[in-house]
Amino acid sequence: MRRISGLLQSGQYAAAHAQLEPLVAANPDYLEGLRLLAGTKQALGDGAQAESLLRRALGIDPASAPTLTTLAELLFLSGRSAEAVALLRRALEVAVPYPRAALLLTRHYLDTGQPAPALEVAAPWCESGKADADLAALHVGALAALGRQSEAVATYRRLVAGAPDNPVMTHTLAIALNAAGQPAQAERLARQSLARGRPTPAMYYTHARSLLALERFDEAEAALRECVRLEPRRAETHDRLAQLIWRRTGDISESTRTLTEALEKFPHDDALRGAKAALLQGAGDVRGAFACLAERAARADSHPSMLIRAGLAALEFEPATALTLAERALQALPDDHTARRLLCAACLGVGEAGRALTECATLLAATPDHQYVIAMQTTALRLMNDPRYESFCDYARMVLSMPIEVPPGWADLDSFLTELAARLAALHNPHGHRLLFQSLRQGTETTQDLSRSQDPVIQALFRAFAAPIARYREHIGQGEDALRRRNRGAARFNGAWSVRLHSDGYHTSHVHPRGWISSAFYVQLPDSMKRGHAGEGILSFGAPGMLTTPTLPAELSVRPEVGMLVLFPSYFWHGTLPFHSDQPRLTVAFDAVPETKKSPLTLP
Repeated sequence: MRRISGLLQSGQYAAAHAQLEPLVAANPDYLEGLRLLAGTKQALGDGAQAESLLRRALGIDPASAPTLTTLAELLFLSGRSAEAVALLRRALEVAVPYPRAALLLTRHYLDTGQPAPALEVAAPWCESGKADADLAALHVGALAALGRQSEAVATYRRLVAGAPDNPVMTHTLAIALNAAGQPAQAERLARQSLARGRPTPAMYYTHARSLLALERFDEAEAALRECVRLEPRRAETHDRLAQLIWRRTGDISESTRTLTEALEKFPHDDALRGAKAALLQGAGDVRGAFACLAERAARADSHPSMLIRAGLAALEFEPATALTLAERALQALPDDHTARRLLCAACLGVGEAGRALTECATLLAATPDHQYVIAMQTTALRLMNDPRYESFCDYARMVLSMPIEVPPGWADLDSFLTELAARLAALHNPHGHRLLFQSLRQGTETTQDLSRSQDPVIQALFRAFAAPIARYREHIGQGEDALRRRNRGAARFNGAWSVRLHSDGYHTSHVHPRGWISSAFYVQLPDSMKRGHAGEGILSFGAPGMLTTPTLPAELSVRPEVGMLVLFPSYFWHGTLPFHSDQPRLTVAFDAVPETKKSPLTLP
């Protein structure tokens, strides 16, 4: 068994299989042998036989947590998530609960947008200090998804105080500090942990995330490259490294060079291939992204995640192909929300609005506040000329523009905005390249969460936003629709950034999936926009940011003014028209969401 285990760890599945089959035949009730033989069958593409072996093992010992968990993993891959969840629940109820069952169940709940049950599973393990690094990181992710980042920090500070030499707890505290917008503390902790010896790829990655937030880009690149050296198949590290190189070069070939080299060594690694395709699409090369995946997506045994990634690329130029890929993915993973969102978008692209509306209803039953799904729902209603569309998109009432008050300490708004513009300019990428995966074109976007900034001028701006947000909430009132039913109490900022557009710059139409109330605040505008030249730089609402049949035009335009804040529902499609000037267009934007627990970012 030790020899077979070594073969499995080195990826020699055929050799391991050849030794396992006679061993299991001679020892038919040997649970570990059955489980490992099932694993080799699965690795060699025989999922049906793998499932049969695991069910045979469960017949021998129905309370075997490792067997329950291994079968659950197999069922997840075949799209039978309800059965998998039930098995994992059983694995956690046995006399000696199995930690991998907790990991898989927590990850499933987070991946399907259910942070509350994810937290319920992870918390007992993590708060007792018994979790491994992966489960602890998911625990922080669940708390962050619920807006409870400060609780995550407090929990892991306590655990580190009780076990200062425990590297898992120290690492997780650094993750929690990053999630809570405290990268300086996270960086210091990660650096100290790395200096103690035996650094892991995960620790290098966490350190790099802190350095990125602190805009110490050369050090971040070095940490990411070390992570890739230690773990060349870690797709998320390749993604971060590519995005960092893109900020400096704006060259997608240079940005993905390390990832391309990894794919030459591991050509069958779908996670790496999917990461490269996503980066190509983020840079605007959707056909290149699809070509990167097309051959593997065409295979009958292609993994559903590969089908979804290929479908997301095809969606931008050939929605019929995206529809086919989404249908294939849903056959394998009927409960997968990403596949179903892809299906909805593809239906809108080919003119099947009724079907899209039905699929949106299924998604909203599970995630009722997902703004992108609500946007697709409203788009389907508009395509069908359904009168319910007006209640979702009452532009006259749901878009509100107002100037902010002059913050205390400044004589007038002009002097405040002049100082604010200088502080914001220092935060923008000096190389002038936009971020990948963003709606802006010909411009830059800041990377730190401005609502958490320690700069007193930026802090003054966000204090000045509180009164307009309160006025907007009073203006829209309460009700049962997608916007008003969440207007029940305090709100909090959920991300904030600045955008600086250059000549010919614009925003493609988009929505903010995790927001509730979104915004645009105008700090500086080019003279051409101030003089009202045609439609230059205007904010437009209603044109979908996806292909639809038929095409739908914008329905409302708002002309920007310096010092003006525009508030609107996060599910509204919105974008801007290009402008032509040597002067930049500088804005600040944020999302606000209902507060579930008091935090430093809570608004009145």
